Amino acid sequence: MLGFVSLLLMFFLSISSIEEVVEEFHLLETRESEDVFVKNYTLSSQPSILAYVCAVEMKQAKYSFNPIVKLKIFKQTKKKLDSLIDSHPADIHLRYIRLVLQEKTPVLLGYNDNIEEDKVFLKGKLETADDSDYLDLYIHNNTSL
Repeated sequence: MLGFVSLLLMFFLSISSIEEVVEEFHLLETRESEDVFVKNYTLSSQPSILAYVCAVEMKQAKYSFNPIVKLKIFKQTKKKLDSLIDSHPADIHLRYIRLVLQEKTPVLLGYNDNIEEDKVFLKGKLETADDSDYLDLYIHNNTSL
């Protein structure tokens, strides 16, 4: 019984808070650290965490030399993120990540339809004191807001 309790305790201690995931995401500097991040969080049931996984997966398209593979990764990840947003339209992390990606994606790819919508949403969040205030500095530093 003690072994089960220890295992359960380790499981709960290994669950990262969204604040920790956001910080870890913004500290990623290498392909290896990105791979570990994706491996650690890809099975998360939290849409907020999955948004950061999508952002890393989209960023990793740059490691492919084949432009067709790059485009395939981009489209799959875009679809995954848009699906998450359709299911959770009020999630600040999903909107933040989409805005970051849309502002950094070349216009040629046509991934810019929701920039103004996400800006309006995020501006409203920035003006409101709530439990997502830890994200405000990241929004200011990584988007055009």
